[in-house]
Amino acid sequence: MNASIIYFEKTQKLLERLLETQLAAIDRAAEICASRIARGGLIFLFGAGHSRMMCEEMTPRQGCFPGFVALVEMALSTHFSIVGPNGLRPPLYLEKYEGYAEEILKGFKFGPYDGFIVISTSGIRPVVVELALGVRQRGMPVIAILSRRHCEESDPAHSSGKKLIDVADVVLDNQSPSGDCVVELEGMEWRTGPTSTVTGAMIINMLGCEVAERLLKLGHKLVLLPSHQFVGNADAQEQLECFYEAYRKSLSHLYE
Repeated sequence: MNASIIYFEKTQKLLERLLETQLAAIDRAAEICASRIARGGLIFLFGAGHSRMMCEEMTPRQGCFPGFVALVEMALSTHFSIVGPNGLRPPLYLEKYEGYAEEILKGFKFGPYDGFIVISTSGIRPVVVELALGVRQRGMPVIAILSRRHCEESDPAHSSGKKLIDVADVVLDNQSPSGDCVVELEGMEWRTGPTSTVTGAMIINMLGCEVAERLLKLGHKLVLLPSHQFVGNADAQEQLECFYEAYRKSLSHLYE
């Protein structure tokens, strides 16, 4: 069996386990999100490093709608050069620096119905733990997307001794193993084939769809982001402008 099939089959099993074990947690998370968005609140998504991808998988993404905000801190998630400027060392350092997350939160005036989804496969980095603690101190709920196994098997890195799993109101387990990767090959000391992108994107999109359904049942009008690749389609362009305006209005309370 070649490595590509091994990766596919192992990741497929994780997705099957996700379906078997996470529906109740997705239900609870969707209730938090829908009830708050329906009352004018916002659900922020925060993730450092590669977890940023899950934030942008929720919004802005085809089929998304106002109510979710990707809180992307560039200093923590732009490291494409690996070495030199925009390299990997500074973001990895900042993830461990306590006090940084609080400065991020100070940039907003959160409303009474806002909430957070915090994404971190390990669930132990100081920046995500501190951010979750700061969110809870401000009276907002925290939904965590993480690998329960990795988080439970790892020592805490924040000075409080807490992990993200200890702070969250709801935990969505992406099912990834410790270290994320699932493929072992002869001649390699470390595994390859990371899984959290696949399972994390599945959780994000299941949650988004569930929230959309609940909002419709509450009578909330959804303004969806259409595909902007329909070149020459006037309806798609008009819908895109409607989405921009609805999103702008949804942010108004943050800067009052």
